[in-house]
Amino acid sequence: MNQVTYTTDDARWGAVQQRDGNADGQFWYAVRTTGVYCRPSCGARPALRANVTFHASMAEAESAGFRPCRRCKPDQPPLAERHAALVERLCRLIDAADSELDLTSLAAAAGVSQFHLHRVFKAQTGITPKAYAAAGRQRRMQEKLVQQPSVTDAIYAAGFNSSGRFYAASQGALGMTPTAFRAGGQGATIRFAIAQCSLGAILVASTDVGICAILLGDDPELLARDLQDRFPKAELIGAEADYEQTVARVIGMVEAPELGLDLPLDVRGTAFQQRVWQALRTIPAGRTVSYTELARLIGAPASVRAVAGACAANAVAIAIPCHRVVRTDGSLSGYRWGVERKQALLEREGAR
Repeated sequence: MNQVTYTTDDARWGAVQQRDGNADGQFWYAVRTTGVYCRPSCGARPALRANVTFHASMAEAESAGFRPCRRCKPDQPPLAERHAALVERLCRLIDAADSELDLTSLAAAAGVSQFHLHRVFKAQTGITPKAYAAAGRQRRMQEKLVQQPSVTDAIYAAGFNSSGRFYAASQGALGMTPTAFRAGGQGATIRFAIAQCSLGAILVASTDVGICAILLGDDPELLARDLQDRFPKAELIGAEADYEQTVARVIGMVEAPELGLDLPLDVRGTAFQQRVWQALRTIPAGRTVSYTELARLIGAPASVRAVAGACAANAVAIAIPCHRVVRTDGSLSGYRWGVERKQALLEREGAR
C-alpha cells in the first residue's frame, strides 16, 4: 500500500478539509487569525483558506510565530500512538492481575473515563477489555490444563472464579472438552488428507467444527507427524473419498488465488492473533502489506513485533494469507512454509 504524498498546496488544503489522518506527519498547517498550527487531521473548526499557511515541520511553524494547537496537540506523539500506548499499558495490567478487573478499576488506573477507555481499547484491538481478559484466561486455561494436576486446579490457576464460567469458556477455546484437551485431544476426531500441489505436499485437517490445519512441506510423512504432534491422542482419520473435495478446494486456492476461499476455520489463538488473522483475510490476492501497515490496519500501530509473531503462529496456510505480508522495503521475510513458497505464491497472485 503506497502512502499518498501531498506535494502541492491544493493537495494539502484538500487533506485539511477532509481531516485526512494519512497526511499527519507530512506537513502541518497554521492559521493566522488564531496563531496556532495543527495536524491535517485536527478536528477544529475549518479556517478560511486565505488565513492558512503550510509548513514542512513543527520547527518551521514555530519559527514563524505559531504555537501548538491545544486540541490536536501536534507537538505530542500522534493520537494513534498515544492510544496504542494506553492500550498496551492496560493489557499489561490485565495480564498481571490475579483476578478479573472491571471497567471502573481499569479506568481509574488509566486516569480516563470508562467510556473513553472502552472506545479506545476496542478501536485499537478490535475487542473489548472484557473480551481481552477472557482471551487471556483462555490462554492460561490451555497452559494450566497441561501443567496442573487436575482440571479443578487448572480452573482457579487460570483465573476463573467458578467452574461454570470455566466450562462455558472452554467450549469455544479448546474445540473439545477440557478433559479431552488435557489428555492430548483424546476423544476428538480429526479427518485429514495429504495431496500434492505446485508448492509441494499439502495436508488439510478438520474437526467437526471446521478446518484445524493446512500444512505445507516437502515430505508428506513429516506433515502427518506434525499433525500427530499437535493432537497426539486424537483419532486421526485419513484417506476418506468424500474428504478429498475439501482438499481440492484448498488446492484450488493455491493454484487460483482469485477464486477465494470461504471455509469454516477451527483456528485457536489469542484474541490478538485472531484480530491479525482476520485482517490478513481482507488482503486481496495480488496485494501485499508490510508488518507496519498490518499493525495500523488492526488499529495497533505500536504492535509491529506482535503482528509478526501472529503471522508466524498461523497454522492455516493459504486460507489465512500471511504470505502477503512483506518487509517495509518490499523484500520477503521468513515464512513458516519456506520463503521459496512465499515467493511462488506472490508471483502467481501478481501474475493474475
